[in-house]
Amino acid sequence: MAEHGAHITAASGVDDQPSIFEVVAQDSLMTAVRPALQHVVKVLAESNPAHYGFFWRWFDEIFTLLDLLLQQHYLSKTSASFSENFYGLKRIVTGDTHKLQRLASAGLPKKQLWKSIMFLVLLPYLKVKLEKLVSSLREEDEYSIHPPSSRWKQFYRAFLAAYPFVNMAWEGWFLVQQLRYILGKAQHHSPLLSLAGVRLGRLTVQDIQALEHKAAEASMMQQPARSISEKIKSTLKKAVGGVALSLSTGLSVGVFFLQFLEWWYSSENQETIKSLTALPTPPPPVHLDYNSDSPLLPKMKTVCPLCRKTRVNDTVLATSGYVFCYRCVFSYVRTHQACPITGYPTEVQHLIKLYSPDN
Repeated sequence: MAEHGAHITAASGVDDQPSIFEVVAQDSLMTAVRPALQHVVKVLAESNPAHYGFFWRWFDEIFTLLDLLLQQHYLSKTSASFSENFYGLKRIVTGDTHKLQRLASAGLPKKQLWKSIMFLVLLPYLKVKLEKLVSSLREEDEYSIHPPSSRWKQFYRAFLAAYPFVNMAWEGWFLVQQLRYILGKAQHHSPLLSLAGVRLGRLTVQDIQALEHKAAEASMMQQPARSISEKIKSTLKKAVGGVALSLSTGLSVGVFFLQFLEWWYSSENQETIKSLTALPTPPPPVHLDYNSDSPLLPKMKTVCPLCRKTRVNDTVLATSGYVFCYRCVFSYVRTHQACPITGYPTEVQHLIKLYSPDN
């Protein structure tokens, strides 16, 4: 039994090939960092929307930019992504023999470097955006009571029906590749590594010594640049390197704290709906007197406060009790995450469709 299971933890086929536990651990590292940082930004945005709301609205783009700087720095300096370097791994060009392998301090060749950046940074960003689009279309489709009346609606409903199967095939592709890696039938635990033309290996003693020597050289005083263009290039290089180094240092120190924060967020998220729906009923403000001109609510009770027209598909916000057109309040809540009248924090799931006897 022990002989049959030895290949799971020992290198199979290649001496420096890491075990499945190492590669899965480094994959989960950045996956744990993102939701933890997202929760921190969300808390800051809710505490002070004027100052931190921008970071919450553009979190995906800001995180992708910082991730790009971080991964480019590590791939060019250590031949590994941040999480791979954290676990003592490096990327080796597929086909290189042990004698022809580059030292980790030399960085990846440009072709493999940009392919790695594309699969490490750009692909996760597009996947997050696609999941948000699917979630938004599902919410709109669930709340809308109109039958499909256009080709576009039929298309996106067909897209919503096909997406779970496409996603299942995508995840199954990765699962099969990991099983082949465990059984020693493949050099890559992820299909993306194969597409990037690299495989993972452990850092050797020579790699560690070269990295330490390179860091010592970088800390020494460099000769001043001889021209203005060289000075500008040197300054930009130092700035980008400083940002990447700060990110890597901060992530290395706070990685376990961020994982704990992710666990705390997942447990807290179960109480989110209860906490939002448990808000006290807001007292009617003075300006809601229908006998006076109100800047927020119209005089007619059948008119939507947002579009100022007769309401269509009456929808109430569970957090405040006010009624709007479905499309008006759906767009407003999805953009601002708040009730248009009271300002109470609101999510799309708090929209409740109202049905009158006439319907």
